[in-house]
Amino acid sequence: MRVRKNDQVLVLSGNYKGKKGKVLKVYPEKSRIIVEGVNFIKRHSRPTQQNPKGGIVEKEAPIHVSNVMVICPKCSTPSRMGTKTVVDETRKRKNSVRICKNCGEMLVSK
Repeated sequence: MRVRKNDQVLVLSGNYKGKKGKVLKVYPEKSRIIVEGVNFIKRHSRPTQQNPKGGIVEKEAPIHVSNVMVICPKCSTPSRMGTKTVVDETRKRKNSVRICKNCGEMLVSK
């Protein structure tokens, strides 16, 4: 999966089409992500000691990763991501990094 936590993404399809948000959580085994401010659902919570009233809680639900596109921080446009193998001279090992297909900039994960 080429989408990672803290990436800025643009929603391409669905009720939230055109909305931008930050990736909060990634589920690689299901190919789904949770995006901040997108795909709200309502959950009914039972009264507990932490929440004595209970009630209805709104929270974000996962959406499929194919419905979003990563926004490149350098060219600030939604673009496809590719991978490139780079040799790290200090550690003498190969690393796979993500690159923007538009501008060729390497995306460093935070």
